[in-house]
Amino acid sequence: MMAGIAGLGAALGALGRYGTTRWLQAVYGNRWPIATLFINWLGSALLGFLTGWQIAHLWLVLLGTGVLGGFTTYSTFSHEVVMLLDQRRFAATAGYLGLSVGGGLLLAAGGLWLGWQLA
Repeated sequence: MMAGIAGLGAALGALGRYGTTRWLQAVYGNRWPIATLFINWLGSALLGFLTGWQIAHLWLVLLGTGVLGGFTTYSTFSHEVVMLLDQRRFAATAGYLGLSVGGGLLLAAGGLWLGWQLA
């Protein structure tokens, strides 16, 4: 049952990622991976929040594992880093790595703190 709940959430998250990516690429273009950065930042903050808020396990499976697992994307992030390196865009690669990892960690911590405050 829990696998089905996670799968349903993942499908919704993947649809959200697709729509968000298309929208951000239409607005900002795709020369720099702003869509993946935004998606992974948002997912980090929200998962931190859900964890700090200490929601029921069923909701954590649906929203955390499912929706946010389907929404965020480590594989696309990794691919984009490799593509930036392949294009010899070293400053962009370093910036993307720093913003993705550093920003994701800070946003996850901030979300966790906010969840604790509301729990």
